[in-house]
Amino acid sequence: MTTVQPPAIRRPARVWPRLTTLVLAIGVLLVWGAGVASAHVTVNPNTAAPGSYTKLTFRVPTESATATTVKLTVKLPTDHPFPSVSVMPVPGWTAKVTKTALNPPVTEGRFNLTEAVSSITWTADDGVGIKLDEFMEFSVSVGPVPDVPSMTFPADQTYSDGSVVSWNEVAKAGSTAELDHPAPVLTIGAATADDGPSGISWVALILGIVAVALGAVAVAVAVAGARRNAAAVPAGVGASGGDGAADPRTSSPPEGSP
Repeated sequence: MTTVQPPAIRRPARVWPRLTTLVLAIGVLLVWGAGVASAHVTVNPNTAAPGSYTKLTFRVPTESATATTVKLTVKLPTDHPFPSVSVMPVPGWTAKVTKTALNPPVTEGRFNLTEAVSSITWTADDGVGIKLDEFMEFSVSVGPVPDVPSMTFPADQTYSDGSVVSWNEVAKAGSTAELDHPAPVLTIGAATADDGPSGISWVALILGIVAVALGAVAVAVAVAGARRNAAAVPAGVGASGGDGAADPRTSSPPEGSP
């Protein structure tokens, strides 16, 4: 008696779901890394043309899960000061402008300065603060911008629990290492609109988007493969591997058959 084997069933490959999970996980980590990399006190835009008047905005995120940001102090250079500084009011915050005498006087362009703004402190009113995953922007109008390569603005961020984070690190010439607490830096040159993440943050963000896109492609391929495999299974084949027909090895012959 000839034994009839049921048709082989092609099972969907399991490698695609695993690959999809891996790619999506990498994408999430890269996007999260981009967020971490950009969670610093920054100045925006980060470039300006010499001799111009511009609005500088200091963007302040909160990284603490247990305290809110209640004060920000930004130091302005006095070796090459801004001749003019004015502060934009922020509801719920009080700004204090501190000036320092310059002795000897400093000449910037056509201005001969005997004093200059050396720091600005924004303090939150009672009950006001920047919470985790929130940010605030504090703007000043300055000018003329000195004709120097760059200007650094060390900043102190004070939390409601009394802790202070100092954003005062400056990268050494030629170094590509990422700083833990970089000071906001304004590069003097051709002005460009730059109101978002820069440098490493852009790289991480782009890589994250690519990884998520690859994950989406992997999902689509996996779904298409599963559908093709399902279409290749003959009708009537059950989970037990049978094809719905009687197994000639076990079935009883019909009545009356020899």
